[in-house]
Amino acid sequence: MKRLIKDKATLTYVSLALSIFTLIAFHFPVFRYAEDHQDGGFNGLLILGGAALIMLALNFLVYYLILYIGRIVGKVLLSASFICNAIMLYFVVTYETLVTDSMMGNVYNTRFSEASGFFSVAAVLYILFLGIPPCLYLFFRKMEYGKFRSFLLNTVVALLVTLVGVGVNATNFTWIDKHSTELGSLLMPWSYIVNTVRYYNKKYNANRKEILLPDAHISSADKEVVVLVIGESARRDHFSLYGYGKKTNPLLEKDSVTALVALSSSTYTTAGVKAILDHKPTGDLYEILPNYLYRNGVDVIWRTANWGEPPVHIEKYLTHRDIKKLYPEADDRYDGILLEGLYDDIMSCNKEKLLVVLHTSTSHGPTYNKKYPSSFEVFTPVCTTVEMSKANRDELMNAYDNTIVYTDYLIHSVIEVLRKVKDRNCCMLYISDHGESLGENNLYMHGVPMMMAPREQIEIPFIVWSSDKTLGVKEIKEVGQYHIFHSILRFLDMESPIYDEKMNIFE
Repeated sequence: MKRLIKDKATLTYVSLALSIFTLIAFHFPVFRYAEDHQDGGFNGLLILGGAALIMLALNFLVYYLILYIGRIVGKVLLSASFICNAIMLYFVVTYETLVTDSMMGNVYNTRFSEASGFFSVAAVLYILFLGIPPCLYLFFRKMEYGKFRSFLLNTVVALLVTLVGVGVNATNFTWIDKHSTELGSLLMPWSYIVNTVRYYNKKYNANRKEILLPDAHISSADKEVVVLVIGESARRDHFSLYGYGKKTNPLLEKDSVTALVALSSSTYTTAGVKAILDHKPTGDLYEILPNYLYRNGVDVIWRTANWGEPPVHIEKYLTHRDIKKLYPEADDRYDGILLEGLYDDIMSCNKEKLLVVLHTSTSHGPTYNKKYPSSFEVFTPVCTTVEMSKANRDELMNAYDNTIVYTDYLIHSVIEVLRKVKDRNCCMLYISDHGESLGENNLYMHGVPMMMAPREQIEIPFIVWSSDKTLGVKEIKEVGQYHIFHSILRFLDMESPIYDEKMNIFE
């Protein structure tokens, strides 16, 4: 050990050692994926061997360049990458997730209180045994950086080896192209670096000034209120309203609600919520529903225990912390806090039309057992570990189903509030941002790209209640998140050039 620290090693040797370590320590998910998705034989060997050669050469090249040019700064950058590699590997292995731009968006939009729920002793071990050792090696190993001629030679050799790896797999480009999304999401550190850039590029484009929609006007003097409840990670097939075998909706089953079959437009929160608030599928930043209604004379209240919505430009925007300040006795650990003072807010509205949005977080994993009060732990025993792949399947289902029982209570409570409002026509709409995987096909939670998303992540509930019993709901085989915008315009008697009757659920 003393000799390892005292003796100088060439930069070539150090870069090669780190590259081999990276290949062995952080890339077994890549090889496991490649092995599972090809038929073996000689072609399989070419794919695996070529991939190993390319990753080894590219990592060597990058490590060599960063250390040669950056010196101490290069050591800091590479050390940070090894810690990040260990953390990302933990997530990939534990949650069977892919490192995509949407996942990186979830990372950067997740608060510490939620992010801490993902970590366990295993995460610490990943960092200690895979992240820390190469960092120590970098800072304690003395290096001989060599002359510029050696720098050029090593760079050229690394590029040639990379080209050889590409050439070896020339006949497998069709297979590689088909699986490029999955393979690219498992390469460390490229997966999270490239997808971080992609995420912030999308965010930059999304943060452009929103495009205003054509003006709307209120066509009646009727006093009306719509409460839109945005669910989190709620999958349709776990609602007894839709035929689930466990009684997860004991209250709603007595509330005369209409349960529509719906599909989400995305598998992650930011895109799902945007779709709920948008008037049509678009990558552009158009004026979203609350902003549009507020600008056109409707009173709008937004209460949230979640995040990830597009910019909301209204006066009455309250987080769960804001509500806690107004009602100090309320328990802000759960989404029930969104109900505090809701009736008073509705009754204090002095405009004919009112939209209230409640953005919940009830079924967000992995700590499902912490998303509801103990009195709602109907199904037991429940999973208490964040390492979902190691959890007992029945216990995981019980914990998740209890979040649906609590969701049932929240929606029912909103309906009960609206029943007390006598001077307005009232409507409640509930829809989830996306669904949730609970171990099916070894997938957990959500965020799988839509082109390969399982049904568990896209089949969502869409629940409707109205105090006006003469107002029917159309018999529609399947609806989506974009129906929300036009249905609310219809209920509030808003006339607008962008209104689409085909996207309205009401008769």
